[in-house]
Amino acid sequence: MSSNEYYSLAVSHDEVDALTLTLVGDWRLQSDLPAAIVIQRYLEEHSNTQEIVFNSIDITQWDTGLCTFLLNIIELGNSHNTQINLSGLPEGVRRLIGLASAVPQFKQTHNSKKQQGYIEQLGQFVIDGTKGASEALHFIGEISIAMTRLLRGKAQYKPNDLLLIIQDVGPRALPIVTLISFLVGLILAYMGAVQLQQFGAQIFIADLVSIGMVREMGALMTGIIMAGRTGAAFAAQLGTMQVNEEIDALKTFGVAPIEYLVLPRMLALILMVPLLTLYGSIVGMFAGMLIAVFAFDVGSFEYYTQTLRALDMQQVFVGMTKATVYGVIIAFAGCWRGMQCGRSASAVGEATTSAVVTSIVLIVVAASMLTIIFQVLGI
Repeated sequence: MSSNEYYSLAVSHDEVDALTLTLVGDWRLQSDLPAAIVIQRYLEEHSNTQEIVFNSIDITQWDTGLCTFLLNIIELGNSHNTQINLSGLPEGVRRLIGLASAVPQFKQTHNSKKQQGYIEQLGQFVIDGTKGASEALHFIGEISIAMTRLLRGKAQYKPNDLLLIIQDVGPRALPIVTLISFLVGLILAYMGAVQLQQFGAQIFIADLVSIGMVREMGALMTGIIMAGRTGAAFAAQLGTMQVNEEIDALKTFGVAPIEYLVLPRMLALILMVPLLTLYGSIVGMFAGMLIAVFAFDVGSFEYYTQTLRALDMQQVFVGMTKATVYGVIIAFAGCWRGMQCGRSASAVGEATTSAVVTSIVLIVVAASMLTIIFQVLGI
């Protein structure tokens, strides 16, 4: 059907409705190989063709140009419901075509997602949400079992790892907690002072800053800081271990990944977040004192005395309770997203982003619920 000095292609049709393609000569990219549309026209004219076979005995040289031509023929055959017989091709060509056919085409998957309707997308969202809730409950159950084994002294983890994680979660987070808490204390003091100054009640800046920092803002800001800093780090660490199959290796050796990897991280955050919250609250109150003393003529001793009057152990209890809950949430979200990470580099980034978003959303929800509960209880 088509030929030149490099290659030759002959087409024949036998009595059993089989199309035979005879390949002769040099089938390389530089040979200006024929387009598959030639075969397409033939198939359209002979709609009764049931099989396409190849005769490649006289091929002298070939490269990926032949493979590309054959893949186009295979695609045409599939579109015309025609069986493709590759037995007449060289073994190397058959292997390359098998590898190329084993890889799914990204464009088809991408286009199919674009063509989903709004109802279908809503249904898929509900299905994914249900699946995610089920996985989260399963993960919570595994953590509960690990905590029970910890209380019984049978948990599989290294105390040295716990100490290293505590060092990373606690002392190394002091600079950022100090900065944010100091600035939040300044903001609270200025916001309250502008209004209180109208009534000559600048001394109550101490009440506003101390109760606001200890009861609400100290725990909330520390939780958000730790979600972005530590929660993301946990997700990235565990996600990278998932990609490198280190978690699979632990399972092979009979080591429970939840106890060995998740439990130390959760314990570290449960211990450190309340302490960081207490430290951040003190820093915020100190910032409020600076504003009251230097900008609104409040004596430092008066500010200190008023702070002691405003605060009691009940306020501290509320703040520490919220901080503990936030620590559990951050550890849960970071470790959960890391453990469910995929097997690619992009999956690690997605797990890290998802861990931060999940942590912050759950922290805000928990803060609202705890505030309502404490108000109903009169605490």
